[in-house]
Amino acid sequence: MTHLSGRIRRQFDRSAAGLYDQNAAVQRYMTAQLARLIRDELQPPPHSRFPASADHLPMLEIGCGTGLLTERLAALLPPGGEMTAADLSPAMLEAARNRLGARSGRSDRGPGAPRESSAPAPASPGFPDNRPDSVRFLQADIEEWAADAPASSYGLIASSACFQWFNRPAQTLFHLRRLLKPGGKLMFATFGPATFTELHCSFDKAYRSMEVPPQRHGLSFLGGDEWTDMLRQAGFDEIRTTRLVRTEYFPNVALFLKSVKALGASTTNALQVPGLSPRRLFGGMFEHYEKDFGTQGRIPVTYELLLIRAT
Repeated sequence: MTHLSGRIRRQFDRSAAGLYDQNAAVQRYMTAQLARLIRDELQPPPHSRFPASADHLPMLEIGCGTGLLTERLAALLPPGGEMTAADLSPAMLEAARNRLGARSGRSDRGPGAPRESSAPAPASPGFPDNRPDSVRFLQADIEEWAADAPASSYGLIASSACFQWFNRPAQTLFHLRRLLKPGGKLMFATFGPATFTELHCSFDKAYRSMEVPPQRHGLSFLGGDEWTDMLRQAGFDEIRTTRLVRTEYFPNVALFLKSVKALGASTTNALQVPGLSPRRLFGGMFEHYEKDFGTQGRIPVTYELLLIRAT
């Protein structure tokens, strides 16, 4: 595990204890949109003469978090279907187990290896037999794990609100392509570069008003074209991207930043500028944000959501 992934793991371990789900309105919306695309992709049209195909099995979910997408994917499992839900954070995996109403399972790995457990998934509507099926939980840094995992292992790899955290996205996409069976699908949702437009504009104005070169705060998100280029380089042929823009509202900037922190992210990881205190910088940013964008006692926050399907 790298230093960066270790820091990310600690951030999400802290936010897993209820705070994440309390602040995950956009993540829930993103998950619902992705789950709908996956469901439409996998299930036959209504009144079809053909049964649901099992070509998407087994399934792998990357960055399952508290299980927002996990429970929806589990509901798509036919009898006997298999699914692995992976996350870097042990606390997030425990939250996902709890969401699925799971009981603690086995651990058959040695010390230091990724930890696994299994649990019954919810009944799967839309299939002839709604018996509960097994969901396996895996604790791992997916960027390291995917490099050594067996090839052609999965029919579907899915992920919501995770890929923006990749340290080596191009290399990781190459490994994920290798993990897919022939004809397998990669379907994921992530944030685009227009996310937090108001925040970045306000930071930029604060820096310039203090005659200091602007610094980037928080993650830098890749655009749809950048993801498409990397997917093609990784060996994917058919790539479809859906772009959605969603605006959330908060009473003030402080509560917005508190929400971001509760989700395991941060807006403070910029280079420290000599002579410019964080208090002064953030005070200037607050002032510009609320002056330029505030309306009717609240401030808007823009999210750009990218839903991407690749085969």
